[in-house]
Amino acid sequence: MMKKMSLRKSKNFIFMNNFIVDLPTPPNLNFWWNMGSLTGAALSLQILTGILLTMHYVPEASLAFFKITTMEINNFEGATLRGLHALGASTMFIFIFLHMFRSLFYGSYLMNKVTWISGVTLFILTMMTAFLGYVLPWGQMSFWAATVITNMLSAIPFVGHSLVIWIWGGFSVGGATLNRFYTFHFLLPFMLLAITILHLLFLHESGSNNPLGVISTPSKKSFHSYFTWKDFFGLFLPLSCLFFLTFSKPDVLTDVANFIEANPLSTPAHIMPEWYFLFAYGILRSVPNKLGGVMALIGSVAILYLLGVGQSKFYFIKKSFQGVWANLIASNFIVLSFIGSQLVEQPYILIGQIFSVSYFLLFAMLFLMK
Repeated sequence: MMKKMSLRKSKNFIFMNNFIVDLPTPPNLNFWWNMGSLTGAALSLQILTGILLTMHYVPEASLAFFKITTMEINNFEGATLRGLHALGASTMFIFIFLHMFRSLFYGSYLMNKVTWISGVTLFILTMMTAFLGYVLPWGQMSFWAATVITNMLSAIPFVGHSLVIWIWGGFSVGGATLNRFYTFHFLLPFMLLAITILHLLFLHESGSNNPLGVISTPSKKSFHSYFTWKDFFGLFLPLSCLFFLTFSKPDVLTDVANFIEANPLSTPAHIMPEWYFLFAYGILRSVPNKLGGVMALIGSVAILYLLGVGQSKFYFIKKSFQGVWANLIASNFIVLSFIGSQLVEQPYILIGQIFSVSYFLLFAMLFLMK
């Protein structure tokens, strides 16, 4: 029995050693390869601050806004935690977008389709978690963003209206909705953590890509301590910026309407989600048909899954135009994010429609190239 236990411990030790310490890694990785570890660090911070914030929060429509306000005014610890959690969400999305851009620019998504698909799944779950958390402060923008976004599901034929009522827990966004959103906002990060571990396992199985785009290099470094120290020092600057903003301007990214308690009888003049949803929101608004807009919104994220299919077709793109293509995608993302933050009027409507079409055409290019 003791031999079996010692053998099992030995196998676990060998696995962890091969997974973290002696993992063969290309020696020419630059700072773009820090984004994955920075995203993991941001997720850890979000889980930690989120757990501590649950000690102050009450998922009741009549108390949520009051509890958050009094927590920030009367409790320095609570104000710091909320600032870290709110700004930490934006920080995490910055790392995710940079991480995905690096994968597109250097063709890393070509290495292992399972790694890419698990990464896209993490991105979608992170967006869902962030949206649920955006509703919890129960301010004006939170309430009406939840109303607008969830009401889009009513466009689904046959079951849409019933689905919206089920999500709301009634005939409008209210206390039942807040309680459900809070429950899922608390649970989803742990699902994210589990899938992140799988993502790392898939990544370490196939190995990391590198700026040269070659699968093997003449000499490889062990992941520890060369890259662990590199990731550690790479974390210092963004963490310093995060703490600086938390203690100096914790509400710099908060919409002013969210400092007003949710009022179902008063609609804000301009409803706008958080900045990391704006690119999808810009695509949604560019389609005049409600069902078409919902399909375009879902497609703007789901289309990323297609990059994990039929990778042999992307060789020409990878070798010749990969960087140009990635920059075009990034440019479309920035323009659509800007459009999503503007009023629904000309010329923003026309510009949004043009860049929405080009966004999908850029992905279609990959399947037209042989």
